[in-house]
Amino acid sequence: MGSDKKRDPQCQLRRAEEALREREEFVTLLLDSTAEAIVGMDREGKCIFSNAACLRILGYAEVKDILGKDVHSLMHHSLADGREYAREQCQVFKMLATGECVHVVDEVLWRADGTSFPAEYWSYPMRRGNEIVGAVITFLDISERRSIEAQLRQAQKMDAIGQLAGGIAHDFNNLLMVISAYSELMLDSLDADSPLRRNAEEILTAARRAAELTRQLLAFSRKQLQALQQLDLNTVLAETSRMLPHLIGEDIEMVVKAGGELHRVKADAGQIEQILMNLAANARDAMPDGGRLTIETSNVLINDAYVQKEAVMPPGRYVLLTVADTGEGIAREHLGHIFEPFYTTKAEGKGTGLGLATVYGIVKQSGGFIWVYTEIGMGTTFKIYLPATTNGSHKGEFRSTENVVRGGEETLLLVEDEDPVRTSEREFLERNGYRVLEAKNGADAVRVAHEYAGVIDLLVTDVVMPSMGGPQLAEQLLAERSNMRVLFVSGYAEGTILRRGVVDLRNSFLQKPFSLRTLARKIRDVIGSRSVAASSGT
Repeated sequence: MGSDKKRDPQCQLRRAEEALREREEFVTLLLDSTAEAIVGMDREGKCIFSNAACLRILGYAEVKDILGKDVHSLMHHSLADGREYAREQCQVFKMLATGECVHVVDEVLWRADGTSFPAEYWSYPMRRGNEIVGAVITFLDISERRSIEAQLRQAQKMDAIGQLAGGIAHDFNNLLMVISAYSELMLDSLDADSPLRRNAEEILTAARRAAELTRQLLAFSRKQLQALQQLDLNTVLAETSRMLPHLIGEDIEMVVKAGGELHRVKADAGQIEQILMNLAANARDAMPDGGRLTIETSNVLINDAYVQKEAVMPPGRYVLLTVADTGEGIAREHLGHIFEPFYTTKAEGKGTGLGLATVYGIVKQSGGFIWVYTEIGMGTTFKIYLPATTNGSHKGEFRSTENVVRGGEETLLLVEDEDPVRTSEREFLERNGYRVLEAKNGADAVRVAHEYAGVIDLLVTDVVMPSMGGPQLAEQLLAERSNMRVLFVSGYAEGTILRRGVVDLRNSFLQKPFSLRTLARKIRDVIGSRSVAASSGT
């Protein structure tokens, strides 16, 4: 009886239909499980199949919404600029004629709501024997990939500009040192009522303004030396926020929201102050009729989901510094250029174009990330993420510097490879009572030190010099003169020197360009630290 049922044609037909249905369900399940969108069309270009990814990406709810519709009219009807994309020019329909597979890496497709997206697609002919009966098109929405590529291109462009800017700033610093140093020497030589004093003062003022520009260039190019500390951003914010009302004016309300139990970050307190001042000044200019400036700090945890979205930031703990204004916002055409040096939308003479470039450079040099969110007429928000540190609780301190110049009777070894810089510094220091031994490079300094039998109290040396750099020179001379103190000066130092920790940036370093009075004060500080160390028995 059972065998008769198996031979029953109706039963065989039902089993065949069930097997076919199961196979179709399996094929559909298989195609719906792919990340790539798949759409099939017949010879006339009508849709005969679509998987779930295709519906999702194109914005259709069900397959019936596109079955039988013209594929070209649905999703490939226009070019990126909105001009009509003629069917006869479409690569897919050319493929139907030639039978050759098509791979297009960058073209736009269109969604149901009329928006477009960048896509990469492949098109293959469907054949029945030797006849082409249709085509299968697979495609991907590459918006995220394009965003990442744009970020990488921007980063590479900024790095290239930074290298150029850093080199210019470093060389320019030495020229400014000469201009400012001889201006100071001239002022010291002129009587109080001399008509030439005003001229010398104007030269010195211009040199100092130029020096500020080079400092910003060095910050942007990430060549500015950092006095890194374990910082509580709230401490820096509290100090800086006292000055900001004078900068932004009375018609702008300032709101400060300091996050509780903030993680420490490893950063330069002076550079964080510079970030806040530059962003506040930028916000002020964006709110000519007044508004609100909000500065906020908080702890954030970046997880893998956020990383997949933003692609650039590694996961971990960060301290978020947010600076938001209610100003005019930034137009889309300017948004991609705001961190480039000398790019400004302000009127001529109203800005250097270095403010945001400086912020960008400091953030990157500190290992952080910066994002900007803006809407025309609504305002702009800058979000700066700085990596949280896992050790240390030392807070940065802001220390005022006296204007009094004190000389001394000590012997200094002055090492500087730029002759005009060295000559002006030697002249000033000798006027202030010091005995100055001078050398033009590291090897010359070793010779001078060996030929001098007396005590050398302080070595003042440039960091980067041909053949032998300042740290190597100091290491060699300290092996022979252990009581000698060292003061490093430079426009910037190479990263390898910083990583070795040879240069004490906080206590024994001066960033070029500096005034001769600043040099004199620093010399007293460094020499004085020897006396403190001796009295404490260290």
